Amino acid sequence: MGDVAVGAQEGHGEAERPQQDPAGPEGLDRPQGTEGTATASEAVHGEPAVPVGGTAPKTGKQRSFWKELPLLIGIALILALLIKTFLVQAFSIPSDSMQNTLQRGDRVLVDKLTPWFGSEPERGEVVVFHDPGNWLQGEPTPQPNAVQKVLSFVGLMPSAEEKDLIKRVVAVGGDTVECKGTGPLKVNGKALNEPYVFAGNTPCSTDPESQFKITVPKGRIWVMGDHRQNSADSRYHQEQPGGGSVPVDKVVGRALVIAWPINRWDTLPVPSTFGQSGIGTVAAAAPAALGLLGAAPVVLLRRRRRSTR
Repeated sequence: MGDVAVGAQEGHGEAERPQQDPAGPEGLDRPQGTEGTATASEAVHGEPAVPVGGTAPKTGKQRSFWKELPLLIGIALILALLIKTFLVQAFSIPSDSMQNTLQRGDRVLVDKLTPWFGSEPERGEVVVFHDPGNWLQGEPTPQPNAVQKVLSFVGLMPSAEEKDLIKRVVAVGGDTVECKGTGPLKVNGKALNEPYVFAGNTPCSTDPESQFKITVPKGRIWVMGDHRQNSADSRYHQEQPGGGSVPVDKVVGRALVIAWPINRWDTLPVPSTFGQSGIGTVAAAAPAALGLLGAAPVVLLRRRRRSTR
């Protein structure tokens, strides 16, 4: 019985003894040096500990989505403009000159980055280039509305006002390219096997103005459409400077993929015919020939010195 009584006394002793609040009623007599310290009651009940004479900390209020939306749109437009200017731009195909590789209405994505690093077009690539000499004279130009103009300016849709063309590069500076009769098309004496040419077309057209044999000047390219009998390409501008070739600095970039419509998604690789052995012989031989020409006087001079010793 004694053990039970002691246990009961110990269990209720602390609860029966009143606790003296050192601060007194209402905390008026809180000892000096305790300002800014939370009381036990504040800690227990979760009340914020606020220094005496201070202010409660401000809680950050989240901005409304509708207030942030204009900023997000502005950032997106700036990024789109930078991408269009330096990386990739969308172009719309307005004609049938590149059938069946490209159809009227296709949207292609054009790489604009590599030309910034000095990369030049190569044989077989499909490229977009600015009109080099009124090739599009007389062609109708669509009149976009205000929204289309803004979207095309930032690169979110193809531009309808830019005077650009899209063709395949068949020869580069230093190459000799020729078409006689109905073909085949030859580059540096090598006949091209061109499965990408529109079905029913011949590689070369028989009309006299489209027959040619030309050595492409340095810094220029020779371009032709895959729909050979429906493409006003380099063949039909031989009276212009460069004999119909296009200056490299007019090239916007290489078309890499068909992005729209979805059922036309595809890449635009370089056909294997342009990788055949010997097709680049002339262009590759030119630097070697110049090197030998420059070395000849040195060799002759050394031989002459040896003979006079």
